[in-house]
Amino acid sequence: MLEEAKVWLSSRSWTAADRPLSQLVAAKRAAGPAGTVSVVLPALNEEATVGAIVESIRRDLVERVHLVDEILVMDSGCTDRTPEVAAAAGAKVVHRDEILPRMPARPGKGEVLWRSLFAASGEIVAFVDADLRDFDSRFVSGIIGPLLTESEVHLVKAMYDRPLGAEQVGPDQAGPGQGGRVTELVARPLLNLHWPELAGVVQPLGGEYAARRSLLEKLPFPVGYGVELGLLVDTLNLMGLDAIAQVDVGVRRHRNQDGQALGRMAATIYRTAQARLPGAGPVRAGITQFQRIPGGGFAPRHHPVDTVERPPLVTVPEYMAHKPGRVAA
Repeated sequence: MLEEAKVWLSSRSWTAADRPLSQLVAAKRAAGPAGTVSVVLPALNEEATVGAIVESIRRDLVERVHLVDEILVMDSGCTDRTPEVAAAAGAKVVHRDEILPRMPARPGKGEVLWRSLFAASGEIVAFVDADLRDFDSRFVSGIIGPLLTESEVHLVKAMYDRPLGAEQVGPDQAGPGQGGRVTELVARPLLNLHWPELAGVVQPLGGEYAARRSLLEKLPFPVGYGVELGLLVDTLNLMGLDAIAQVDVGVRRHRNQDGQALGRMAATIYRTAQARLPGAGPVRAGITQFQRIPGGGFAPRHHPVDTVERPPLVTVPEYMAHKPGRVAA
């Protein structure tokens, strides 16, 4: 590991317990408008889990202490009761197609996160996946903590154990039985090879992270699964390593994907990284996978990998006209 990465790992890694809620509430109050917090959950057919997540955040961080100002669930095109469940639990629900209608929405997580910044009002934005089970509100308070207390930090990633299935996590289970297969097989090797300063980031692809709006609005957003890697690398390039931090929030449990789905995710991650390499040319985007067919043999199935990236929001006139604190012309 680079010496720079070692120093960062020791100076920019914390636990959620390092900053008690009372400290965060005081810091938020002192920050004024700059301390407003929106929590955004991108959701696609997550009615089984989204309600408990929203309820936990509302109960612990809106009602018991005033740390979060807004809980926003972004409907990514749900066909189940996710919007109704989220609204009943106390979230503001916005459909992706309601935002910037002149630009038709594309499928993908990054697309929804980009559009959420039009609807969210906070100067600090925390993203949380909507498929988490056994959710703890420390996932939110932990990642917004450094943004309220450390002026040089602009992006905070959550770090955690990721057990597969119902396995328990303990000190002897740091490797086998852990999830995050795309992280270990694709993202971590890419970062160590091309951006070794980021070798200390424990969960580079994790969906739980918080950032200052002033950073997010300057970054392009890959529309698909590559959004987390893209934001991480682009923050490094724009702000430097010390603008990034990570906070241990415990254990993350969520729905695990099958091998072929992970393969398609891996292709997207590789494409996102390739596009950010110096001198990168046109990217060949797609992956061919195989399925056994009745009667024997294998049939190829080609899946395109979306190469679209949404532009920095500071270049979008509609955003600049209506962003929080700005009076439309």
